[in-house]
Amino acid sequence: MEEIEFDPKVFKRSKKYRSVKEDLLTQLKCRGADTPAFRDLVEDYMSLWLTKELLRADIENTGIRVAYDNGGGQKGYKDNPSIERQIKVNAQMLKLLAELDIKTSNIMSEVEDEL
Repeated sequence: MEEIEFDPKVFKRSKKYRSVKEDLLTQLKCRGADTPAFRDLVEDYMSLWLTKELLRADIENTGIRVAYDNGGGQKGYKDNPSIERQIKVNAQMLKLLAELDIKTSNIMSEVEDEL
């Protein structure tokens, strides 16, 4: 199995990271909500996005089940804890998008704003 990169700096330099962040900032501008407080919420969102990507990489690398050995002779497999964490991170990300009033029904583009 190919080793998956877990360095947060690699994810932050990715085209996908920049694209998501730029899109969120554009949504703020289109709504006239480009303020320090809302930009800070975008930074919070991107921190969660980064965590989600790292969790996703872990799940891809180790699978949905992971081996355990409690040292007392008990060995076996358990659910990968990254799955539950990813679900919680996704929920927080959705809450931040709601606070930013960004949802599919009201996505705006700079072109629409100029019309």
